[in-house]
Amino acid sequence: MKTNHFFLFLISFIILSCNGQTSPAVKTIDVTTFSEKIKATPNAQILDVRTPEEYASGNIENSDNVNWLSDSFVLKTDKYDKTKPVFVYCKSGGRSAKASNKLAELGFTTVYNLDGGMLKWEAAGLAKPDTKIIGVCPQEYAELLKSDKKVLVNFYAPWCAPCKKMEPYILKMQKEMTDKVVIIRLNADENKTIMQELKISELPTLILYENKAVKWQKSGFVSEEDLKTQLQ
Repeated sequence: MKTNHFFLFLISFIILSCNGQTSPAVKTIDVTTFSEKIKATPNAQILDVRTPEEYASGNIENSDNVNWLSDSFVLKTDKYDKTKPVFVYCKSGGRSAKASNKLAELGFTTVYNLDGGMLKWEAAGLAKPDTKIIGVCPQEYAELLKSDKKVLVNFYAPWCAPCKKMEPYILKMQKEMTDKVVIIRLNADENKTIMQELKISELPTLILYENKAVKWQKSGFVSEEDLKTQLQ
């Protein structure tokens, strides 16, 4: 009986711990709401928690770069006013969620976390105009689609967990299905221009073309079996 009580206690503790991971001070909001709240907040505190290299490639106007992966993250956030709202974002939302919870632990009373990060911000057309072409341009992308076979374009990133999970079987298909489909993999971080052109806001994203027309498109994890079905 004591053993049963112990297991019930343990399960309850785990559930409460999981449910308590997100602080009430943290509010994850969509890109439109995030943008509107920034505009409505005088001298808004905006934290880009990506790496300096990512920040240099494009960021939200008037944001400060406070790298979540840096050992000095806590020290650098100490200069901000904890009683005023702080807006936090990263590339896709993973790091900013962790950083937001940490800020709440440090005493920040209102933390707005951008759902989808810069990917959503850029796809919504809110990024600062940039005439510099990064990676494949639209004309070059169109050339990639010229084939008498189906063409599958896989947008991925090295830091993306589902991308890593899918990579082995996508590479396998790339070799084994050459008679049916051309598989092209594009690193999202290195091909920002075409990402914005196609308004891709999630990773991984798969786009299947036939005669240069989109036949199928999917964002997020796709199993090996489901992907094979689409490529038949």
